[in-house]
Amino acid sequence: MQFHLNGFRTGDPGVSDPIVDTAISGDALPSEVDVLIVGCGPAGLTLAAQLSAFPSINVAIIDQKPGPLELGQADGIACRTLEMFKAFGFAEKVLKEAYWVNETSFWKPDDSDHEKIIRHGRVLDVEDGLSEMPHVILNQARVHDFYLDVMRRSPRRLEPHYSRQMVEVSIDAAQQAGTHPVTVTIDRGDGEREIVRARYVVGCDGARSAVRRSLGRELRGDSANQAWGVMDVLAVTDFPDVRLKALIQSASEGSILLIPREGGYLIRVYVELDKLAPNERVASRSIGVEHLIGAAQRILKPYSFEVKEVAWWSVYEIGQRLCDKFDDVPDEEMATRLPRVFIVGDACHTHSPKAGQGMNVSMQDAFNLGWKLAAVLEGRVPAQLLHSYSAERQSVAKELISFDREWAKMLSSPLKTIEYPEGVDPAEVQEYFVRFGRYTAGTATRYEPSTLIGEPKHQHLAEGFPIGMRFHSAPVIRLADAKPMQLGHIARADGRWRVYAFADEGDNAAPGSLLAGLCDFLTSKKSPLVKFAPEDADIDSFIDLRVVFQQPHRELAIETMPKLLLPAKGRLGLRDYEKMFCPASGGSENIFEMRSINRKQGCMVVVRPDQYVAHVLPLDAYSELTAFFDGFMVVTAQSPSSVADLVA
Repeated sequence: MQFHLNGFRTGDPGVSDPIVDTAISGDALPSEVDVLIVGCGPAGLTLAAQLSAFPSINVAIIDQKPGPLELGQADGIACRTLEMFKAFGFAEKVLKEAYWVNETSFWKPDDSDHEKIIRHGRVLDVEDGLSEMPHVILNQARVHDFYLDVMRRSPRRLEPHYSRQMVEVSIDAAQQAGTHPVTVTIDRGDGEREIVRARYVVGCDGARSAVRRSLGRELRGDSANQAWGVMDVLAVTDFPDVRLKALIQSASEGSILLIPREGGYLIRVYVELDKLAPNERVASRSIGVEHLIGAAQRILKPYSFEVKEVAWWSVYEIGQRLCDKFDDVPDEEMATRLPRVFIVGDACHTHSPKAGQGMNVSMQDAFNLGWKLAAVLEGRVPAQLLHSYSAERQSVAKELISFDREWAKMLSSPLKTIEYPEGVDPAEVQEYFVRFGRYTAGTATRYEPSTLIGEPKHQHLAEGFPIGMRFHSAPVIRLADAKPMQLGHIARADGRWRVYAFADEGDNAAPGSLLAGLCDFLTSKKSPLVKFAPEDADIDSFIDLRVVFQQPHRELAIETMPKLLLPAKGRLGLRDYEKMFCPASGGSENIFEMRSINRKQGCMVVVRPDQYVAHVLPLDAYSELTAFFDGFMVVTAQSPSSVADLVA
């Protein structure tokens, strides 16, 4: 963590200097905002926390609840989500409190006595090397707490406005190109209404989204006509895998998905219940928690399961539904209209909780949208870029629903027997779980080539960083202070692009080398680093260059490095010593080997603000690098009068 850049400061370095907005007093909503977020769920708070990092952007977030969430329903946090939490600065807090899902066990009926269950498999929950982060379980409310803390520490000291229900969203067609064309009517709950005019509105308000209804969009899909119950309980049991994630399939009583919770004692149990008739709703069954406990006890035989306390429970029906577009612009008008209203998370896709993807995918939706909104509002990219949010995330949601439909079907299907050969074999369930482990870990998402994703012409230079997929971190040693760390952890949720330059063999950035040539180009007036850095800003204010050498860190002389790798920054012109890295000392953890980087040629890996690889290029592909950024970025102000001032 870097601080003291603009002068010595005491206190908590994670708390930014405040910006006081005199237009906002007490609990009153501002009359105009850049972005109004509707809903304080995981998606809404992800978006609010990201936008709160930008002092120039005025954000408000509302929720109809009277206050912060105290007990959440979602609890599974995927590896990819923890990678994102690292960028927000609270991954360590989650890891400290959470239950770590290390292994998953599988149970089936005993062949010698179908009334009993036996363990038939046990596997790693996440394959080795998939991520530096584990799969963990933590109460959703705690995730909200961490996001709220990020917002409170931001320059605007952002706080949600609770007890606010959105009534209507309207877009003034005549003011499409105006500054605040979206008008939102909000009910305070006390008979009073507020009107807020916004540049953009984002509906993160769940499956019954009022924002979605205002757009005239619908969730479309099917119900599986299958009821499931879920309960968080404190129980006494002799079931041996009670502290492992376990999938238990009985011969005739259905299935259980058992997931230990944080704290060492609490258990979440998903219980398969009865089939529903066509068009029947689960509420009509009047199912109580006693029904769930009884079903769990029958499925777990011969083991006992005595529930001492129920912390929370619910009954729901499985269904997969998807919205055809995640913004307000019809397909036929995309060439002539810009998006102004967006929907995120459950507002645009719903599914079963079996794979633990709902909260995770929703937060990734918001992470995708947040940096794009910030870049547009700061004038760095044209507003047309906002079309890419729906295009990218709707495709991801389709894949999620296809996976979820098959997984939920497998968990609800009767077991295969001689009498019922079309049933599911427990071994098939275990195989499917392992085969789709990268999907449930959140690491399988891949964006197609577009303005923001390059063609894989040079993919062979870094096969372990697939273009369109998330940047897969690996261990390195920082050159200046010999600190072992993860390379991916340098990226913050600050809207900046990253260019990782991996040196060719023998290159120590001496004059005449490929790295020296790259640094010379990147300090020229043609460089995207210079071209898109606003006047009086640091050279890494929007594109952050980092270099990874092949040599051990003790073999390099930091004083001989190009000035661009030791840039002068901030009000005092202090040197930034955190731009250069070397491979970790262990041979098996060498980043060049781990990520299949071409040692002879080296390469550049361009990474988006949401941590997805946008391009892989040769170290001397100056024109291709320039063309990529020219394809979507705009110059925000006059270029710096002296390029040398940015690095000298």
